[in-house]
Amino acid sequence: MSDASNVAKNLRDRLSGGTEDRLGKALGELLESPLLTGAIGRAFDAREKAAQAQEVALGALNLPSAADIERLTRRLRSVSQRLEGIEDGVERLDERLADVSAATDTAERLRRMEEQLEALTAEVQGLAKRLPDDSEPVSRDQERLEVPSES
Repeated sequence: MSDASNVAKNLRDRLSGGTEDRLGKALGELLESPLLTGAIGRAFDAREKAAQAQEVALGALNLPSAADIERLTRRLRSVSQRLEGIEDGVERLDERLADVSAATDTAERLRRMEEQLEALTAEVQGLAKRLPDDSEPVSRDQERLEVPSES
């Protein structure tokens, strides 16, 4: 059985090796053939003329061609990217305005606190002026003096 499988393998190798060579030579000859290259060139020219005729027909019917749709798609993408950039800029500006607003609120609170402190200071100074003059300190004995109660 191993002889039969070896024979089949050798036959397959010879056929595939020869087939690839023959196929390569045939394709090379076809590509070098002026008849085939001329036919391919004429086919591409016909394709181009058909595409131009299609664009003219679509234009006459006031319908967009594939090229028109592609240009519009590119333009729309460009506008979309620009809009995203504008949105990002507006978002950054909004954040900055929020920071400035918070700073303004803090500054306003500090200003009101200062006004209240000034008012309290003026009130305390007014009270201090109404107090009797304590230029001489009270002696320790007088602090403990008991005042007789009237009964």
